[in-house]
Amino acid sequence: IMKKVMKKIQFLIVSAIFMAGCATSQQVPSSADTQSAMSADRYAMAEQMLTWNLADKIFNHNVSPTWIDNSNFWYGVTTRQGREFFLVDAVAETHEAAFSQERLAEIISEETENEVSAYSIRMQNLEFETPDVFRFEAYGHTFVCDREPLACEVTEGTKSRVRASVASPNGRYDAFIREYNIWVKDHETGDEKQLTTEGEKYYGFGTNNQGWMRSDTPVLAWSPDSRKIATFRLDERGVEKMVLWRTKEGRPEADIWPYALPGDTIVPMMERVVLDVHEASKVWLDVEPDHQRTSNCCGLTRGAEWADIQFNEDASQLAFVSTSRDYKTVTLRIADTKTGAVRDIYSETAEPFFESNLTSRGVPNWRVLFDRDEFLWYTRKDNWGHLYLHDLHTAELINRVTEGDWNVVDIYKIDEENGLIWFTAVGIMEDKDPYQEYFYRSQLDGNNLTLLSDEKGNNQVWLSPDASFFVNTWSDFQNPQTSAFRNADGELVAILQEADISDLEATGWSAPIPFSAKARDGETDIYGVMYLPSDFDPEKTYPIVNNIYPGPQVGSIGTRSFSIFRRGQVQALAELGFVVVQIDAFGTPMRSRDFHGYYYGDMADNGLPDQISAMKELAERYDFIDIDRAGMYGHSGGGFATAAAMFRHPEFFKVGVASAGNHDNRGYTFYWGEKFQGLLEETEDGDTYTNQAVHLMAENLEGKLLISYGTMDTNVHPAMTLLVIDELIRHNKDFDVMVMPNRGHGFANEPYKIRRTWDYFTKHLMGVTPPDAYLIGR
Repeated sequence: IMKKVMKKIQFLIVSAIFMAGCATSQQVPSSADTQSAMSADRYAMAEQMLTWNLADKIFNHNVSPTWIDNSNFWYGVTTRQGREFFLVDAVAETHEAAFSQERLAEIISEETENEVSAYSIRMQNLEFETPDVFRFEAYGHTFVCDREPLACEVTEGTKSRVRASVASPNGRYDAFIREYNIWVKDHETGDEKQLTTEGEKYYGFGTNNQGWMRSDTPVLAWSPDSRKIATFRLDERGVEKMVLWRTKEGRPEADIWPYALPGDTIVPMMERVVLDVHEASKVWLDVEPDHQRTSNCCGLTRGAEWADIQFNEDASQLAFVSTSRDYKTVTLRIADTKTGAVRDIYSETAEPFFESNLTSRGVPNWRVLFDRDEFLWYTRKDNWGHLYLHDLHTAELINRVTEGDWNVVDIYKIDEENGLIWFTAVGIMEDKDPYQEYFYRSQLDGNNLTLLSDEKGNNQVWLSPDASFFVNTWSDFQNPQTSAFRNADGELVAILQEADISDLEATGWSAPIPFSAKARDGETDIYGVMYLPSDFDPEKTYPIVNNIYPGPQVGSIGTRSFSIFRRGQVQALAELGFVVVQIDAFGTPMRSRDFHGYYYGDMADNGLPDQISAMKELAERYDFIDIDRAGMYGHSGGGFATAAAMFRHPEFFKVGVASAGNHDNRGYTFYWGEKFQGLLEETEDGDTYTNQAVHLMAENLEGKLLISYGTMDTNVHPAMTLLVIDELIRHNKDFDVMVMPNRGHGFANEPYKIRRTWDYFTKHLMGVTPPDAYLIGR
């Protein structure tokens, strides 16, 4: 009571001095006077929850098998001993050590004069040629070994792959770019061969410049017989440039490159070509240049190869999909790779945009079944992502393959001869999380849909080449991974590994709590996860912080599998004394087409009304949530969403930390905005992108905002953040800025950035003084 009295007296004294004009400026108590302090020990507890400090506290969870043939596979897994390798014969039902690691360590030590531990062998390119013979590279040597008894032939040197290259299916060739042209290296002869000659700057073959990302690795696709390459010459001549300045002593250094923006009249265009490696010849396809697009998000490549491309077995035909600039119209085409003649097979126009796979960077779910003269098409024309079988010559629909209020996710295999297809899907089972993937088999005629993985949880699958067996790993937010192998009908053969998280639990770590709540419409269920501090006390109240990534290509949560790697280092922030949530709102994928395209044309919506609705519902459900102290933070699209939250909903969000945001998509790559906002068109009020430009809303800021950017961010240019800063200054707003010199887009997990985020929420949302300059180690 006396403290409150003294503070009131101090306030009255200060006010009197001010009113009397005895001071030249207003005097206010410092934060040290008004706030209690958070101990460094509390920050140390949070630091222990950072993903790199938890990574070595989970074992037997990372099974990723490689099939040797139809019934044998090997895998490596991190155990308490270290890295262990196992070999499985699915027919004989044996599961044993892949080789004697102790003996192999001795052999490597003897041959390379390096001290090698049995369970930390640094092997590269491990490959089983047969179940009894394996090869790998280590310490500059190549080892070819018999398993039993273990004996190895050793040669100096390794099969050195060409830097920034794409390997052929048979491993013989590497394709790469040299001076804007495609070359290949033949590893059997050691020769290099030039396949194109007309490449030049801004008009090169296989050029991997998509504005938001660049790479020296060419964009191309190999034929199954490793003889032909499908690629393009990218015409960037006349495309406007983007500029960044690298800070250095003396003069800064410019980085300048073509980067198309929404509304540009000149954009990169792809001129398609097929190259013959043996003959060093090329055939231009007789088709107009294509826009730099794929039929689903995001980018041109999936793994190492160009997406939306499919050769037939002898490479005489090439199927490909062309996508319009606005992503609404896609056209399936087939080219004769000898003549270059192209015929259109099928075209579809979709609103608000077409997607051929709902996962970001998922392989497009169309297939040409050359042996059956049919093609499989994926579309959301009935609001859900499904497969349809068509006649290859007439394009007429033969039948639907899948149907219902759910989505096919990925095609794993098609057996053309027997008319079977294997795929993953979400949302079929009403009693399970609609985002969890399960594995199915169906006939191509649409009959006999069969669930092959029935355990509760998100399923990862590795199918044998002939589909006689498969390995699946399942888990969810709270239950760690179990891996097993099964027969063709999904019947359990044996458990391979069960994750051990006892060390993880010993740290005080707790699994996120899944929940569902209603979206802005009061009817639609949306899903999220909630993170609590390890010493959570339900009798206390906690500020609530939303870690957001609005999509539209993914959501805030990411994988539905068990993981310590969560966007935003959310568990660590919760450890400071916050309730942290991640919510997949309207505008994110894996639900219906209408759900995904909900705020098309108004990207600044970001699903924020749904986030608010769910957070309020949680606060009604749990008394420990103080909804009057709500904050938000995010990076990239999450930075954009956070700034929008602070400007569009200042009555709700009190504190925001926004980093590397694409705050005005007129300044971001044209592929992004033109897909999710639409083509830029002039209007009486400006243009069709005015409503998403958050700097135009900056005058609404009421709370505390920390905004940051990297000066060398080639993905999301700093200019968009600077526009926000300029408008905040113009409107005389108080805010904080953090500049990360010479950083690209990926600075979100830098220890300094994390610590400053902690400080900001601790000080402004919790009302507590953070420890001074706490140093996070990594």
